[in-house]
Amino acid sequence: MEQDDIQVTSPWKDSLRQLRKNRFAIAGLIIILFFVLLAIFAPLLTSYAYDKTDIVNRLQPPSGEHWFGTDDVGRDIFTRIAYGARISLQVGIFAVSGALLFGTILGIVAGYYGRWIDMVISRVFDILLAFPSILLAIAIVAILGSSLENALIAIAIVNIPIFGRLIRSKVISLREEEFVMAAKAQGMKNGRIILHHILPNSVAPIIVQATLSFGTAILEAAALGFLGLGAQPPTPEWGAMLAGSRDFIQLAPWTLIFPGVSIMLVVLGFNLIGDGLRDALDPKMKN
Repeated sequence: MEQDDIQVTSPWKDSLRQLRKNRFAIAGLIIILFFVLLAIFAPLLTSYAYDKTDIVNRLQPPSGEHWFGTDDVGRDIFTRIAYGARISLQVGIFAVSGALLFGTILGIVAGYYGRWIDMVISRVFDILLAFPSILLAIAIVAILGSSLENALIAIAIVNIPIFGRLIRSKVISLREEEFVMAAKAQGMKNGRIILHHILPNSVAPIIVQATLSFGTAILEAAALGFLGLGAQPPTPEWGAMLAGSRDFIQLAPWTLIFPGVSIMLVVLGFNLIGDGLRDALDPKMKN
């Protein structure tokens, strides 16, 4: 008697297959991949230094020599966009990683142990979320001092309660599940239950939120740079480039258009990927 072959699938394989079918998510991935390659190969794509000035060729329009034109001190804008991609991606990686780490730890502790621990941590989250994120980031940078590093710290702090509340709600629902109760009945310690049962089942919402937070972090860093509280000149940060081109909107609009479009595309790319991951990982969104 012959038996049909049984294909063994997993939720992660099903989610990946679902993600591949999402055209918007693939488009977002292409956008992000483009900027990643631009950041990595920036020295090979341009022969100019991002901080080299050339007053004679200031405010030159896009041409074969300067693809995106030059700024008010003659710096090549394409070069600054390419090197600025490194800064923006680093902002996303470090700021989101910090927020993810501390937010996950606090959210798990609050959701799993509950009682007064949950009350204290939740009130801290509520206080942080009571302020608009950009205003809170500005206040933190004003205290720490204007620099890219302090902007990263501020952005991470602002995003901690977002991850914390998300994980807390997930942990509260998981701690009453039968497999967790069975682990407790077998005498398994809380640390092992969290690492082997709670955390693995909380990965999906963490991944989705982290992807969406990349775009938010880059946008917040650009806002701080625009206000002069983030990366300082001559660092080629896109928000700072926008701030430097405000006086030349009519005379040299390309100095504003290219960094603005770069910010828009990167944020759009991460949002498209995040939406695609949400649809793929959320069972309610699957067909």
